[in-house]
Amino acid sequence: DYASSRRTDVAASLLGDYQGYLQTDDYAGYHRIGQQEGIVALGCMAHARRKFIDAQKVSPSPKGKVSKADMAITMIKGLYAIEASIKEQTAAQKHKIRQEKSRPQLNKLRAWLDKALQQTLPKGKTGEALAYLDKNWDKLTVYISDGRLNIDNNPIENAIRPFAIGRKNWLFSDSQRGAKASAMLYSIIETAKANELEPYAYLRTVLTRLPHCETVDDIEKLLPENIELAVI
Repeated sequence: DYASSRRTDVAASLLGDYQGYLQTDDYAGYHRIGQQEGIVALGCMAHARRKFIDAQKVSPSPKGKVSKADMAITMIKGLYAIEASIKEQTAAQKHKIRQEKSRPQLNKLRAWLDKALQQTLPKGKTGEALAYLDKNWDKLTVYISDGRLNIDNNPIENAIRPFAIGRKNWLFSDSQRGAKASAMLYSIIETAKANELEPYAYLRTVLTRLPHCETVDDIEKLLPENIELAVI
């Protein structure tokens, strides 16, 4: 979909009457939606980690010493190691292991965070990173409550990266109609990829069969989740 802004009402119109988990970064435009009844806001640990990486870059640790940014990154890395180890597990198994392993690691991170907040000036990259982690803590820890959830929204960021890069390379679209057409095509291609379909083969098949469709059922059979094609 295309919109000319990132206002709250744009996201709200896309979601409609959706209820369930909503995973986003800390962009203010999403806050009101995350507070609606039936919506459970879910944070992105990758964004929290990125704050500490930025702090690490501007304030490198003296040789032989470990900075607060170093410590936070190490503890968050431990959480990601658990996720890597359970990647192929079922949702039920993920939930069980997260309760056994991730919860204690999060408790350790929380205890460290409380102490670090008292010892660090709020100004500066490290202070900002600590404040971000504290402010978003509840949303960042929701993922351990349900094995279907991800620790971050990197899968979505990876999906949009190709056209985010393309937008810069091609200076995006020349008009709003062009932007909407691009959004539609990107949606079709990325949905095909998400269903492990080779995009060119999928588009070729759809465009060949579409003129012969006579009913809604005929068209729905061409959707990426319904069509039969060789997987990537």
